[in-house]
Amino acid sequence: MKTGFVSSAPAALDAAALVILDAEGPASPLLPPAAAAWRAELHESKEFTGKLYDLAILHRPEGVAARRVVLAGTGPADKFTPAKLRNLVGAVVRKLKEKSVSSIALALDAGHDAGAAIEGAILGNFEPDRLKSKKEGLGSLESFTVCAPEDARAAFDRGVHIGHGQNFARDLVNEPGNLLTPTVLAARGQAMAAAAGLECEVLDRDRMRQLGMGSLLGVSQGSAEPPAFIIVRYRPAQAAPSNAHLALIGKGVTFDTGGISIKPAESMEKMKYDMAGGAAVLGAMQAIAALKPAIPVTAYVPTVENMPGSRAQRPGDIVTSLSGKTIEVLNTDAEGRLILNDAMTYARREGATHLVDAATLTGAIVIALGGVNAGLFANNDDLANRVLGAAAATGEKMWRMPMDDEYKDMLKTPFADLPNIGTRGAGSITAAKFLEAFAEETPWVHLDIAGTAWLDEAKPYLAKGPTGLPVRTFIQLAMGW
Repeated sequence: MKTGFVSSAPAALDAAALVILDAEGPASPLLPPAAAAWRAELHESKEFTGKLYDLAILHRPEGVAARRVVLAGTGPADKFTPAKLRNLVGAVVRKLKEKSVSSIALALDAGHDAGAAIEGAILGNFEPDRLKSKKEGLGSLESFTVCAPEDARAAFDRGVHIGHGQNFARDLVNEPGNLLTPTVLAARGQAMAAAAGLECEVLDRDRMRQLGMGSLLGVSQGSAEPPAFIIVRYRPAQAAPSNAHLALIGKGVTFDTGGISIKPAESMEKMKYDMAGGAAVLGAMQAIAALKPAIPVTAYVPTVENMPGSRAQRPGDIVTSLSGKTIEVLNTDAEGRLILNDAMTYARREGATHLVDAATLTGAIVIALGGVNAGLFANNDDLANRVLGAAAATGEKMWRMPMDDEYKDMLKTPFADLPNIGTRGAGSITAAKFLEAFAEETPWVHLDIAGTAWLDEAKPYLAKGPTGLPVRTFIQLAMGW
């Protein structure tokens, strides 16, 4: 889909559909005069009232170059946020694609966020059917143009980079495990970095063994597919005034059977999404390369396949992590924390001053928060507030979870420094407490995205499948430092 920005009169735009935002109240000043009577009639009859996501279509309006004028309901104007704008535009794109509309122009006034609008269009246009031999359902959208005041162009340009970064992550998550192995994910990361002008390094199994990443390597040993550790570096052109160095760490399990502690067969096919945290990190880096924040940012993606092969690690095995801490593996399906801890230690050794990780880590967070909020865990209030602020600014919902010292008491074993699981209760918290031991004194935030990285049912504005969360939060965190 081609994207474009213009500041000309909306009525002059040649498109299959001209979209006008319409609130529950007075008509938008951008509404073409020829459509004003039609809009008034719709409101009077209650056929269309401006309710959020409501659409009304007028064909061949006089004095308008577009073949259709589309009213898109925003709900009350004073409650119409950039997040709602993003979702509304996505819903408009998906609805008009059903009608085989191939080009859309969206008219915005000075009060609307052009960046959120184009993000919504790019995200709404994403389809998970790339591997279908015959496409069905939605049509193909060839172009989307935002018409807004000239001073909105910078926000638009930024939104384009963010939307494409999020869709890059969604494309990765959407790939099945037979096509996206750790080796392929590493190659995709390298290709993205080369195209974006970023440094990329991939550590192989031998190098990880030399370093002493026993925790990560233990997870991978049951698979015929070798592990990889992807490192992507962004460095600003000029040194930042602070000494901050942000590390974004993402879990990259390209398929998770659970290992010897094997998962039930039902819904196991969804476990291709267990690398959604790693995908989000790589998607964020693609946008960060273009947007150029003032601080250095490094991505770390440990990637493995968790399989129950003849060489797979067993419950009861004890591994030695890069940090030197020993870990008793009580459950091989609690593998994400076993690869993340080595990545955290490596990031700290490379000089990262702040760590933020994202992982589809626990089913417990889905029970606690459902598919609405990601769970946020932190050892540092300032960094937690930075991440929560970035999430709020970009419309990605997160909820801070407790990290009281008492939860650490649930992580005990007489045989090693730590077990990889705690007692039955508070599973997402004890997973975070495990990771906290490897952050040590470095400010750290953990995002458990197990409930929010995948949509089991489509939304009006997003297709079923990967969401790309928390790409936008990562980008905003770096840009707003």
